[in-house]
Amino acid sequence: MDADAPLSLPDLLGDGLRVLFVGINPSIYSAQRGHYFARPSNRFWPCFSRSRLSLGARESLSLAELRPEHDHGLLALGFGFTDLVKRATVRASEVEDTEFLAGITQLEAKLAQYRPRVACFHGMTGYRHVHRVMAGDASPPVLGLQSLCIADTQLFVVPSPSGANAHFSRAEQTQWYDRLADLLSHG
Repeated sequence: MDADAPLSLPDLLGDGLRVLFVGINPSIYSAQRGHYFARPSNRFWPCFSRSRLSLGARESLSLAELRPEHDHGLLALGFGFTDLVKRATVRASEVEDTEFLAGITQLEAKLAQYRPRVACFHGMTGYRHVHRVMAGDASPPVLGLQSLCIADTQLFVVPSPSGANAHFSRAEQTQWYDRLADLLSHG
């Protein structure tokens, strides 16, 4: 690994993805451990594990609960991971607007190449930049299924699973993953 390269996480991408999870950017904690959403206070893994969205993956892996170290194994089960901005930071607020703009171009290329069924954005912070570029300021972005698509990939936004996001409970976070499961089962 290049000692001068910024700390990051590798994309977990492949053909045939049902869902590509799109984070804002990796935390330094996660990047150092080499796994997505690795911080113990992050609610992604517990909430995803409780949701219907992960049921097939949990059954395939014979696990009751998925953990950060399962991120690579989920690729073969139709779940991928990437970030809008690949540079790891302590806080997402450290990401510059220019990094978001460059990240949108890179994300569009990834979606065009791999064509996941759904790109699931974690939180409005990152998705707001995508929405502004794709739709302008015509309408504010909302949680859930978006009216926009990129390269035939549907866009879906769930609340940020960050432990710092006190606006949504674990039960509510899980319900958003269940809503995504419903979308996938009806189309």
